[in-house]
Amino acid sequence: MSQLSREQVLNYDSSYNQHPWLTGTVNAIPVEKAEGIYFWDYNGKRYFDMSSQLANVNLGYGNRDIIKAIKEQVDILPYIAPAYASGPRSELAKLLIDLAPDNMGKVFFSCGGSDANEAAIYAARTYTGRSKIFSRYRSYHGSTLGSGNLSGDPRRFALEAPAATGFIKFVDPYVYRSDITFANDQEASRYYLNLLEQQVQYEGPDNIAAIEVESITGANGVIIPPDGYLQGLRALCDKYGILLICDEVMAGFGRTGTMFSFEHWGIKPDIISFAKGVTCGYVQLGGIIMSREIAEYFEDKVFLYGLTYSGHSLACAAGIAAVNYYKNEHILEHVNEVGILFGELLEDIKKRHRCVGDVRYIGLFGAVELMKDTEKRIPLVPYGYDENKTMAKIQGLLKERGFAAFGRENNINITPPLIITKEELREAFSILDEVLTIVDQDFL
Repeated sequence: MSQLSREQVLNYDSSYNQHPWLTGTVNAIPVEKAEGIYFWDYNGKRYFDMSSQLANVNLGYGNRDIIKAIKEQVDILPYIAPAYASGPRSELAKLLIDLAPDNMGKVFFSCGGSDANEAAIYAARTYTGRSKIFSRYRSYHGSTLGSGNLSGDPRRFALEAPAATGFIKFVDPYVYRSDITFANDQEASRYYLNLLEQQVQYEGPDNIAAIEVESITGANGVIIPPDGYLQGLRALCDKYGILLICDEVMAGFGRTGTMFSFEHWGIKPDIISFAKGVTCGYVQLGGIIMSREIAEYFEDKVFLYGLTYSGHSLACAAGIAAVNYYKNEHILEHVNEVGILFGELLEDIKKRHRCVGDVRYIGLFGAVELMKDTEKRIPLVPYGYDENKTMAKIQGLLKERGFAAFGRENNINITPPLIITKEELREAFSILDEVLTIVDQDFL
């Protein structure tokens, strides 16, 4: 365990550590410890972790089952190369296939979400013999070359040219921000699916390997698809022989009250990418779950994608413990129960604050969308350009009061650990309420 003082931690961090997605000069909070849904800085200040860090610490900190599994595995077999069979890798693969829809066949393990989506791109292109991959603008799938180009938000710009080709973007079913007033979900779904089918025709269906979507858009605002959209997307892919890839990196493993979020709409993807909640951040792990047809294709063909730490022993041991904990401790039932209050609290926030245009939630997956003008639906900051760092200031006000969250553009995403209690939710939301009152007064 690090014995550095608070001052040493801050000095070494600013001098030697480059934080992702940030400039070299960062005023980072020095975190000393964590337990349950909280973490503490070196001054003893407690923070509600209302984002589960990056929506990955689903089971909170200090989970004894996961910790025990990792400790025991260190003594038995801390690492073995991917070409060997091992107990943890084999057992976790079986557990994941059992959790997945009945059309799934095999698991390929990666180190996280970015390389999981790289594997999904590779598998789809190789299996179909086609090159183009469709994905949405308000999406995030990773930061490697392929997954970064698969992403739609502005973080893709640094990776777009000149190396990666074949990545096609389409618009999200973002009903709240649409200029059209739809009569119901089905009408909205038809509209967005018709637009997509036109693009498929323009790009040539025989050129398209896969359409990949976050089942529920995550970092870019928890955009929940209207009912009928994912079902229609599945039908569209079937019509043209295109693979459907569901990115469950953020929304999977109980976050929405089901093990995988696409289950809410009764569909079966061809490939599922996963990470985050499979180990809850205790050890890095991700991967893809492939349909039996795709798995059978690779039975006599080399899967030409790999990683030194694919199916790492400690990660898979953590994954087994986490998956069993979800089941044995009835986490899905808890999410669905507490999620009712979560939704009520978000709706109350919307009613109380004129800066709040929309709230979106499912299970314990939520977002608050801040608007400069809710009648005209003008966002608090323009897309891709927050010149005055308005959202960073609002996040700072929250952290000053012990509410840690994250967000993109004009959204505050709220994704607490799935073990949070109703009492903890109420206490945390009182902080959010206080800060949004300041936003109403000083930011509009």
